[in-house]
Amino acid sequence: MIEGRIKAPLTHSPGVGMTSRQMRKPLKGVTAVSLETPTDLSPAAVAAVSETLRQLLADVFALYVKTKSFHWHMSGPHFHDYHLLLDKQATEIFAMTDPIAKRSRKIGGTTLHSIGDIAQHQRLLDNNEQFTTARSMLEELSADSRCLTKLMRTAHGVCDEFNDVATASLLEIWIDEAERRTWFLHETLHGWN
Repeated sequence: MIEGRIKAPLTHSPGVGMTSRQMRKPLKGVTAVSLETPTDLSPAAVAAVSETLRQLLADVFALYVKTKSFHWHMSGPHFHDYHLLLDKQATEIFAMTDPIAKRSRKIGGTTLHSIGDIAQHQRLLDNNEQFTTARSMLEELSADSRCLTKLMRTAHGVCDEFNDVATASLLEIWIDEAERRTWFLHETLHGWN
């Protein structure tokens, strides 16, 4: 049922059931401002890199929320250790968000605007299960971390194609951090009894 998945009731009339903010009426007397930023990258490079960063940012937000959710819903005999591990990893993941968004803006692109924008661009899957075992949580996060690493390597390739060395160098740091998170999750799972 689609109505259960949206905040405003479905109507056939534009604006019915929506607040004034949701209706997006143009403000009188306000002049639109360009978000373009001077760069030596070509327009094609800006478009490709900023779209790649938009998708990456959506994936990072999705992984952050999943990691925090698993942190909050962790249970079992190793609760304390896993709870702390996931909190630390979530903090590291969230720390990527602002630099990703700012990098897109620095080169003249735009970035995500809303949770809906995140949902539209994310490639990593959400986990909406009411209960997930500790082992399943760690396995899923390990797989997502490996997937994020692969997506960042692909993003690095886009940057290489357009000679965007600054974005590529940031990606190299984030790839290393993701590999460390994968390693910690793998070693935690490896010792599972």
